[in-house]
Amino acid sequence: MEFGMFHQFPVIPGRPASEAFDQAFAQIDGAERWGLDVMWLAELHVDPERSVLASPMTIAGAVAARTRRIKIGIGVQVLPLCHPLRIAEEAATVDQISHGRLIFGVGRSGLPRTYEAYGIPYGESRERFVEALQIVERALSQPRFSFEGRWHRFEDVAVTPKPYQTPLPPIRVAASSPDTFAQIGKLGYPIFVMPRGTFADMKASIDIYRAAYSEAGHAGRGQVYLRVPLYVAETYERARAEPEESIMHFFREQAARLRASANRAGTRAIEGRAERAAMLDQLTYDDAVRGKVIIGTPRTVADQLRALDAELGVDGILAELNCGGRVPHDCVMRALQLLCEEVKPRVH
Repeated sequence: MEFGMFHQFPVIPGRPASEAFDQAFAQIDGAERWGLDVMWLAELHVDPERSVLASPMTIAGAVAARTRRIKIGIGVQVLPLCHPLRIAEEAATVDQISHGRLIFGVGRSGLPRTYEAYGIPYGESRERFVEALQIVERALSQPRFSFEGRWHRFEDVAVTPKPYQTPLPPIRVAASSPDTFAQIGKLGYPIFVMPRGTFADMKASIDIYRAAYSEAGHAGRGQVYLRVPLYVAETYERARAEPEESIMHFFREQAARLRASANRAGTRAIEGRAERAAMLDQLTYDDAVRGKVIIGTPRTVADQLRALDAELGVDGILAELNCGGRVPHDCVMRALQLLCEEVKPRVH
């Protein structure tokens, strides 16, 4: 199982942005030192109370320059908001600087407000995503290419640099709405998943993804990487108490975003935003602990991860050690060290 941390460079209430960057990079340095496999960088826009990480590829370059071992994941690049040639150049540059440590995660985001800020209709996001991904793949892997789509047209373009990895860095795709699992499986990409309900509720969608992957003739079973709120401490009492405020803040904010976006242009009834918001409004901490988050001592967290792997077939995790941005920095650092040094060896 691949061990990663999902990092969104959370805002520190009442403190300057520089402190948020300093603490975030200290956590990255710890991850490099303690043996984490991947640091995953979010992309979040126009949310000043949540995150300062709006430019993941810029941060990825900084991570590449200050580390030598850890892989650098983009979790995820919101492709419809990018110029595909520019993002291909930036991805290849990070891959060169890091000597082949980039994992290029992509998606289209579930936040219509971001698209409104950028002046792009959210209803176009699905088609824009597919077109941008096609262009990025060709730009990275082909010496020269031409392309004619709905939003972009290129004639005999040679993008440089090319990536360090040949033919291109591994690509993983975020899957969220119910109909995307089969589509991504058919295309043969590994997927990121985040529980909409409980962990057990994800099995049907993962099965659909893997069936489509197999039917399309791709080798293997299709890789699944789980983004999960996770916290580990020396005792269960600390593991439960220390992240409670942060975890509940995360779910309440998630409910608010779903409710605010439910009727915005471009959203679809199949996504069930209003219904999911209502469920999260009623969620208690006990409910979360029973099936939406992983908390405990190193031994019990390792047991939970092994059980998830047995049930769902999980190839890796993106652990959100501070999903709501309210866990103190020293506690995040200790949880990260325990994850790397005591949980990871028990699962591997």
